[in-house]
Amino acid sequence: MNQVIHLKNRPKGKPELEDFEFVEEKKPQAADGEMLLKTKYVSVDPYLRGRMRDEESYIPPFQLNEPLESGIIAEVVESKNPNFEKGDFVNGMLDWKEYQTATGNGLNKVDPDKASLSAYLGILGLTGLTAYISLEHIGKLQEGETLLVSGASGAVGSTVGQIGKIKGCRVVGIAGTDEKIKLMKEKFGFDHGINYKTIDDMNQAVAKACPDGVDVYFDNVGGEILDAAMQNINKDGRVINCGAISLYNMTETPKGPRYEGIMVKKTVRMQGFLVRDHVREFGPATQQLAQWLSADKLTYEETIVEGFKNIPQAFLDLFEGKNKGKMVVKV
Repeated sequence: MNQVIHLKNRPKGKPELEDFEFVEEKKPQAADGEMLLKTKYVSVDPYLRGRMRDEESYIPPFQLNEPLESGIIAEVVESKNPNFEKGDFVNGMLDWKEYQTATGNGLNKVDPDKASLSAYLGILGLTGLTAYISLEHIGKLQEGETLLVSGASGAVGSTVGQIGKIKGCRVVGIAGTDEKIKLMKEKFGFDHGINYKTIDDMNQAVAKACPDGVDVYFDNVGGEILDAAMQNINKDGRVINCGAISLYNMTETPKGPRYEGIMVKKTVRMQGFLVRDHVREFGPATQQLAQWLSADKLTYEETIVEGFKNIPQAFLDLFEGKNKGKMVVKV
């Protein structure tokens, strides 16, 4: 039999384990042109929360009583496809299933000899690509500028900060524990860190950490931290809207400051970013990330949870900040 995870309910507010359902189905067999895949690593990401809502977005919502999907590393255990061999490892968007068949469309081979398999879901996957491409297109970092990053100990944020240092910037990160601040500074090379849970005034904290103002703000959380960044943004500042985890579980749209005056007076550019819009750039971007990784200019942190049955809980733990770096489930 084959274990599958379905979306049972559409969460109201924060998701719970009861919103997921484990289902057993018959183990599939590969037809001509297909291959049988065994799931090895599963990426759990905050953006999946948005797909649990039945609303129009940049990616279709999950359907109730159907499998969820995310980035997965799988092993080819049987192949009837001439482009793939038994023993190959592939990366792509796949269902939360222990075994599944695929034609190979949308899947890319990965080399376990060049990097750990899980790294292809993180620093050499959509995580790294998001950091690199968004900074190239929107951030346009210049040497000597100040880069502020929220969610800075997470997978994307920690990569953004390291690229900022490669580009010669002062990098300030925001996270939720002193342990994460220490990690950012000692492992990822950030110049300064702000623990948003222990400060009373975020505006003042950002001003103190960024005495020359903020040239580029990479936003993973939205909400009050975005407000503080905007209060300290420099003329011609750039804001990259990558995520808004502070808002994902809210049942009503919150009201906040209006940014129009700041954006006009300081000619600020604020732009949302979806890495899927830049597929044609994945090849060169991955090559650059791999080069930096092999040269020890980049490093990464992972939180690896073991067991297929623990995928839903690992996803929920993202909203409690229990991950350092990329959250991955090893099956």
